[in-house]
Amino acid sequence: MDDLNFFKSYENCQLCPRQCGVDRTRKNSRGFCGESNRLRVGFIGPHFGEEPPISGTHGSGTVFLAGCSLKCSFCQNHQISLEGTGETLSKGEFVTKLEDLIFHQQVHNINFVTPDHFFPHLFEAIGTLKEMGLNTPMLFNTSGYQSLEMLKYAEGFADIYLPDFKYADENLAESLSRCRNYPTVALAALTEMIRQKGFLDVFETGEEVSKKGVLVRHLILPGNVGNSILALTTLFLEFGKKLPISLMSQYSPVGHQKETALNRRLTHEEFTAVYDHVRDLGFENLFVQFLPEPSGDDSENTRFLPDFQKSSPFDS
Repeated sequence: MDDLNFFKSYENCQLCPRQCGVDRTRKNSRGFCGESNRLRVGFIGPHFGEEPPISGTHGSGTVFLAGCSLKCSFCQNHQISLEGTGETLSKGEFVTKLEDLIFHQQVHNINFVTPDHFFPHLFEAIGTLKEMGLNTPMLFNTSGYQSLEMLKYAEGFADIYLPDFKYADENLAESLSRCRNYPTVALAALTEMIRQKGFLDVFETGEEVSKKGVLVRHLILPGNVGNSILALTTLFLEFGKKLPISLMSQYSPVGHQKETALNRRLTHEEFTAVYDHVRDLGFENLFVQFLPEPSGDDSENTRFLPDFQKSSPFDS
């Protein structure tokens, strides 16, 4: 499929598994993702909060795209995914900002966060960078809820995949993200990503910064240890002990959640139960985000929560 046809896909949008079929080219028309066919971005800049082989020493060149095809009720990036924060960029403006990340900021990769609903724009921009002879790795930082067809097109544009595997519990997926089929869709997507790129390369090459491969993230949700244990067990059974895993504890309450437990932070007991399980399973390539010790400092509760109303959302 050429660039022109990719852009025509906005006319009957099937870019994500929602397959909403909305004509996003029409005035005031928005897909399930909340976006039209105009590229909108919440933030572009170096980010040092990713896993060490992703952030490196110069940072990951993150592109936080406005809107989202999953729209989790608890989203930590709710300002851009749920509330519409972001600015419209032309192709020229977008490519110029990416060039700045590569040439002046010297980031280790370009990290497209929740890319699905803007794949045509991203494929076009990446193609332009490749035509310029640039070989900076392109990273697709995804929810795990991906269209297999679109992932196959993405193979020639992505070097690294950083997918979530949020839910093994269908009821929880339905309650928090309105996608009961998340577990099966995400497992199929992960299988395709791994077929394309293999596991994150640093565990084989010994290099400090990654250039290729797949690293799977899982965020532990308060009150839902069972979902985490089932999710990690599923990943182990499907992909084995060498699958690179990033176990995350950074959940912070956002707004008021219908599920009571999501209105608080993770407890040490909950984290320990999941951490012990992932170690018992025997995963060999594991990143762990440990919980801080309890303190009276409220900043500990929000230090991973970006504020996209600021020019530097991650100042905290």
